[in-house]
Amino acid sequence: MFSVSIRQIGGLSRYWALGRLGRFSSGHAVSEVTTLLLKQKAAKHVSFADLGKALGRDEVWVASVLYRQNSASLEESQKLCAALGVTSAAAVEELTTRPVKGSGPVVPTDPLIYRFYEIIQVYGFPLKDVIQEKFGDGIMSAIDFTMHVDKVEDPKGDRVKLTMNGKFLPYKKW
Repeated sequence: MFSVSIRQIGGLSRYWALGRLGRFSSGHAVSEVTTLLLKQKAAKHVSFADLGKALGRDEVWVASVLYRQNSASLEESQKLCAALGVTSAAAVEELTTRPVKGSGPVVPTDPLIYRFYEIIQVYGFPLKDVIQEKFGDGIMSAIDFTMHVDKVEDPKGDRVKLTMNGKFLPYKKW
């Protein structure tokens, strides 16, 4: 198992995602390996983009591995742990296991995550209809999928640009 001193976590200003008890701000627990890796990320003052470059992967994918929403290959896990100064064989192994996907309550309480929920509540059916008008009856894959986050400078206030790219999967008829 992992040994993490929760007292060490408390004062790290860049360690915003987790509170003192290794929980999301919504109160949901995160894994010990997530707590350990995010603590090390903050202590080393590295970004997800820095880690992505070290692995040859996108920053969003790397973050999803740290939050145990995706699994890494053994080589990727070893590189990631080395970049963060984590020598635990258990941590390397944990990052290669298949995670349980999804986290948090049905309605998220973190303001940024809630905005995504709100966007889907407002635009979900319109997006579904537009996608299906263009592609037919089916869904966008979240498995054969990439996502990228960009900062767009704007004199009225910087903007967040999310690009989601998922394979269209038509429903089969039988």
